[in-house]
Formats: sequence, structure tokens, C-alpha cells
Amino acid sequence: MANGQLLTTTDDPARESDSTSGDVVLELDNVAKQFGTEDVISGLSLSVRDGEILTLLGPSGCGKTTTLRLIAGLERPSAGHIRLDDSAVAGEGRFVPPEERGVGVVFQEFALFPHLTARENVAFGLQKWTDEQRDARVEELLELVGLESHGEHYPEELSGGQQQRIALARSLAPEPEMLLLDEPFSNLDVDLRVEMREEVRRIIKEAGVTAISVTHDQEEALSISDRVAVMYDGTLEQVDTPERVFQDPKSRFVAGFLGHASFLSGSVHGDHVDTALGRVLRDDVNGLAHQYDGTDIDLLVRPDDVTAYPSNAAEANGRVVYRRYLGPTVLYRVELDSGETIECMHNHSDRIDLDERVAVRVTADHELAWFPVGQRDGETQVAAD
Repeated sequence: MANGQLLTTTDDPARESDSTSGDVVLELDNVAKQFGTEDVISGLSLSVRDGEILTLLGPSGCGKTTTLRLIAGLERPSAGHIRLDDSAVAGEGRFVPPEERGVGVVFQEFALFPHLTARENVAFGLQKWTDEQRDARVEELLELVGLESHGEHYPEELSGGQQQRIALARSLAPEPEMLLLDEPFSNLDVDLRVEMREEVRRIIKEAGVTAISVTHDQEEALSISDRVAVMYDGTLEQVDTPERVFQDPKSRFVAGFLGHASFLSGSVHGDHVDTALGRVLRDDVNGLAHQYDGTDIDLLVRPDDVTAYPSNAAEANGRVVYRRYLGPTVLYRVELDSGETIECMHNHSDRIDLDERVAVRVTADHELAWFPVGQRDGETQVAAD
């Protein structure tokens, strides 16, 4: 990521990432949504490609669930338009109701009918199919979700993960053009949540359906998605692959929201950047244009980009002020002598005591992202010319 020029209000961080190959099956163009006088969504433009899993990620209140409801037809946009398979479903003088959009929805509560068996739940939306077609489709989906032997079980007889798979099968049964998932893993315990992410991704990919998921869980978004759309205050901050949004965030908000982030101040001088942790070579900073020579910047360092070593007084440049044991790893927070604070992630077998003096070094094996000094949350950057 080369940083340095702030986007104007006419620039769109989603457009650059959406311009690569792939048939567009859903397009939101300058969509806005107001509730009373409150702007919940503002100028949101997004394209979704055929067969991909895209996740809307952001904190509570950022507008991601409202966006999902606009796509489903459960809400009308206040401005802009939405097109599905190149046909307007909202805006342009049209509003297609939810049941006519060919969109399936999986709610976080699963919403299975308790008085129906798993098989009957899956078949619920297929009343217009012939008995033979319906039975064949239900068997196909029970096999897809791995619950062929649970067809006669009622929801209360199923585990949380099994209920989720039946809810997914029910939404896939009518062969929707698109599948929408609203916080699909929030009601599962932690271990099952991780297992079901992989299972749901497999099911969606094998079904060949385009899917849009909503979550505030960063790990979930990064693990299940082909692309992630990070939202902040009703707008899109960045849309890209999980690797790109994590390693090359276009704003401080994206950097901080996607995991632990420390910002290390530095001064650009020729082929290097001077920091409180020593010199960082310019070649190790992503896209640092020469026009920034002599200026101050902030380097983004993740906990695995730096290492702290217990050291003697001459080499030490900081003090451990926080320690959190996480099982496989330990997170340390170090207050540098410069006054800055850096977080380091170490193997669980390493032991550094609180208040211990340490030498912190940049040990990243990849190019570091950076930001101009003074950039605020919500301001997005593009490469300098």
C-alpha cells in the first residue's frame, strides 16, 4: 500500500477493488438510508461478483445490517439504487419486494419452525414444486450439509451447529440468486463457531451461490470471505481480499479494527525511516514515495512485527507495562522511552516480567504499511502519484 493522498468526497474506495474480473451480480450505487433525521447509510457504492463470499465487517452501529436489509428488500433506500442481475430492485422508480428478489436469508437466530422436522423445514419454501422435485431437492441439500440421517429430527433434537446447517439448507432450497447471512455464527460457542465457519464456507462454495455475510468479528470475516468490505459510520472504508485489508489498510480505522495495531512515528530520510526502534529501510515500507523525504509518518506495526528482548540498560529502549496470557501466545505492551507504546506477541514459552526493561526491535518479514501524520479515523488514502 502506498499512502499519502487523502480521498476527496467524490472518490470511492470500493470501486478500485471491484474493477477486477468477475461478473457483477449485485450493485449498490450511491445508496443512502435515513431513519428520521439520522443518516445510517451515506453514499454507499459496492459491487458483488458471481460466486463470491463477501463480508460486511464493522463495529455495532456502522450500518452493515441495514445494508443487508436494503439488499434483501426489508428496507427501502432513501437515495441511490440497487441492481440485482442487472435489473433494478430498488430506486429508479422501482421497489421489488423481498419475496420476488430471489434472495435467501439466514438469520442469526436460525428461525427454524419448532413443530417441523429438519426435512420439513428444508422443504418449507418449496410448496410450488412437485412432490418428486421437492423430495429430490431436500435429499440433495441434507446430503450437502451432512445431515442425511437427521431429516426426521425436530430442531430441539439438533445441536446448534446442526440447526445452523438446516437453516442454511432451507435458505438454499429455492435456489436463490444470492444468500444473505446476518451474524450467522453469533449464537454458537467459540469452538463450534470456528468449525462452522469452515463448514458454511464449504457448503456455500459447493452450492455455487453468491453470499453476503454481516459480522463484527474480524477473525470470522478474514477466515470465511473472498473479499471483506469494512464499514465505518455508514460508509465503506475499504473493499478487498482479507489479506489486503489486513496487511495494506487504507485508513487508521481499518488498521485498528482488524486486529492489534501500534503506530510508530518515524522521519523519512533518503533510503530509511528513523524511528524510536532504530532505522527501518525504505524498501521495507510499502510504496513510500520520494515526495515524502524529510517528512514525518507513522508506521503500522502489528504485534508479530516486533520482538522484545530482556536486555541490559545500554540496549534497552522500553519497559513492559502489560502482559496478557492467551494460551499459545503472550501479548506484551511495552512503553518505549520515547513515550510511544508498542504491542508484541511472543510464544507462550517466552517469559518477560512486568516492569522489566527490554530492547524492542522491528522483525517484520514483510513491507510495513504507513500513514501520514495527522490522518484521522474515517479518512481514506490512495497511492501518491
